[in-house]
Amino acid sequence: GGLLAGGTREPSSDTVVFDPARGQAVRLGSRGSPPRSHHDAAPVGGRWLCVVGGWDGSRRLATVTALDTERGVWEAWTATPGDCPPTGLSSHTCTRISDRELQVAGREGGIHTQRRYGSIYTLRLDPSARTYCYKQEGCHIASRSGHCAALLQTPGPHPGHQLLLFGGCNLAEPEVARHWSHGKIKEEPPVAPHLMEQLARLVSSGQGSQKGPHGLRHHSCSVVGPFAVLFGGETLTRARDTICNDLYIYDTRTSPPLWFHFPCADRGMKRVGHRTCLWNDQLYLVGGFGEDGRTASPQVCILDFLI
Repeated sequence: GGLLAGGTREPSSDTVVFDPARGQAVRLGSRGSPPRSHHDAAPVGGRWLCVVGGWDGSRRLATVTALDTERGVWEAWTATPGDCPPTGLSSHTCTRISDRELQVAGREGGIHTQRRYGSIYTLRLDPSARTYCYKQEGCHIASRSGHCAALLQTPGPHPGHQLLLFGGCNLAEPEVARHWSHGKIKEEPPVAPHLMEQLARLVSSGQGSQKGPHGLRHHSCSVVGPFAVLFGGETLTRARDTICNDLYIYDTRTSPPLWFHFPCADRGMKRVGHRTCLWNDQLYLVGGFGEDGRTASPQVCILDFLI
């Protein structure tokens, strides 16, 4: 999905698979591919790609649609009795906690119906039955749209986990949306040891700060071990030249965590509405609009370090 040009309201229904090993992108002719933009997605069970919410060209949704990668078809999953869905979701985040639980965070509804705060929902999934159920958590968050979320370990001898939200409003500090004590979330082995080492070397050459980027939205965020890596986005602090190409690294190894800022001199790398994806110990940059905020970028880039 996504938008193929700035200013359009009609989202794409294309399903595209990119093979990093071959450097090839292939459009799948999968049945039932839904038009979506401003959505989020999470892999479940090593088989399904669950797309949550988003804009379908006429309204904001809170439904779950999944690509079954074994069968190559899209499936509309069914809400169970007792489901209490959001009013409608767009530019929200959807974070995988387990194969049966996602955390959904963001603002509900359209511009004229939005509340002055954001909401947190636990989205429970049953892949075998193709069903889902929303449960609204009692806590509220700052009203955010176009933010990013990161599930990171807390420091200490018995680390737990916390869900942090970055940007999407006029705040510089990340917000702790949820917290889990030690042992509540299954530990996953590091998937990018070489990239973690490169990031550690990079931040050791910089000057850390407790203050992060202010008023950033529609940026990307990927978790690499103890680091949250943010790139690009649109800043709310300037009237002109609002599309960014800055790299920010949030280092949780220290208490309090520190921010490291690395500007990019290449204006051609300015991006908004893009994604970064971690694969095979490398960080890939995919999609998004360029410096004018209207022209979609066909490039796929890899984060490289000249240390």
